[in-house]
Amino acid sequence: MKEYYFLFVIAFIFTFFASIQDLRKREVANWLNFSLIAFTLTYRVFYSIIKNDFKFIIFGLAGFGIFFILSHIFYYSKAFAGGDAKLLMALGVILPYSDIKSFIYLPLLFVFLLFLIGAGYSIVYSFFIVYENKNKFIKEFKHYLRRYKFIAGVSLILFVISLLFLKSNSALLSLTILLLMPILFIYTKSLEKSMIKIYNYNKLTEGDWLVKDVVISRGLTIKRTVHGLTLKDIKLLKKYRKNVLIKEGIPFVPAFLLTLIVLGVVYFFNLKFEIFSFLNMSRIIFS
Repeated sequence: MKEYYFLFVIAFIFTFFASIQDLRKREVANWLNFSLIAFTLTYRVFYSIIKNDFKFIIFGLAGFGIFFILSHIFYYSKAFAGGDAKLLMALGVILPYSDIKSFIYLPLLFVFLLFLIGAGYSIVYSFFIVYENKNKFIKEFKHYLRRYKFIAGVSLILFVISLLFLKSNSALLSLTILLLMPILFIYTKSLEKSMIKIYNYNKLTEGDWLVKDVVISRGLTIKRTVHGLTLKDIKLLKKYRKNVLIKEGIPFVPAFLLTLIVLGVVYFFNLKFEIFSFLNMSRIIFS
């Protein structure tokens, strides 16, 4: 399985630079994602020819196909931006598929890890956003706290009671997560409002998400879509010197990098990774 070492290293390098780009510019260039796809597929082709093992390229193409579908699902559900979705397609090529079963559990494992690690990463990153926009965040948090004060109050009381009377650690953890959901919802809504900013038309980039439709003139409107602003839209906004409200997102590519590192460690060191029962698999062993 040493043929996958090179794929992981290449994916790590590309994802590392994509993470830097995402953190600095809030976008990932198409050439970076497409280059990773082309490079990894080309490697699979040459390896298959040299070793006379055409399963290697077939598995890579099948992996790309599966992640192509997943990326479109996440993109159109607004879970991922365009750059994230394209990177997901690329990483589908590098996973160490070995048989039909692996085409089920490896994508599930990768997505599970990505969202688990991504959730932790997003929470940590959100603290920096709150700090930078603390006045706006506090205002929004107070607004939503007043709006949902009954639900938040009941949850807080039940949380305190559960701490006093529940003895089982697993039951306490489950109930704690459930009871803190209203507070997390209020935090998320307040954070979302804090991430809405007015952008000067000269600072707009392709894919920026509009908060609402922009009326340029009578009969001419730029619609808010899942795809974000196009280059044509930006050119129009610059022509009419229109500043717009943009909803910023958390740069998510570093979560891909962290997931790749975790998956690489599990794979290269043959560690056992236990996944939840809803995946109908108690253990996944890389060998």
